[in-house]
Amino acid sequence: MIKKESRNSMRLVRHSRIRSKISGTSTTPRLCVFRSNTGIYAQIINDETRTTLVSASSLDKDLKLTNGSNIEAAKIVGKAIAEKAKKANITEVVFDRGGYLYHGRVKALADAARENGLEF
Repeated sequence: MIKKESRNSMRLVRHSRIRSKISGTSTTPRLCVFRSNTGIYAQIINDETRTTLVSASSLDKDLKLTNGSNIEAAKIVGKAIAEKAKKANITEVVFDRGGYLYHGRVKALADAARENGLEF
């Protein structure tokens, strides 16, 4: 009988492979994306000090989203993370897609962050 690996375990393998090559520094922190069935989350992380500098998610009360698991919500979260990064004087980041395909919600978040001033 063929045993198929779960999608999440395969995503974690891809994420660890990506993380072996990508690291956030103080000059260019890492923009990490996590996508779940109910929402999308983004963090800007400095891996040298292991601290989260800025975060935004579809669960934030100030975004007032009714559905956090669609492309429109991802665009709003991307805009919010870019605005928070501007306030923290962060202009350039390294994008970490978290093992997800660069498609759909992940791509919408990245494009919205680029449009609002983040460079990666």
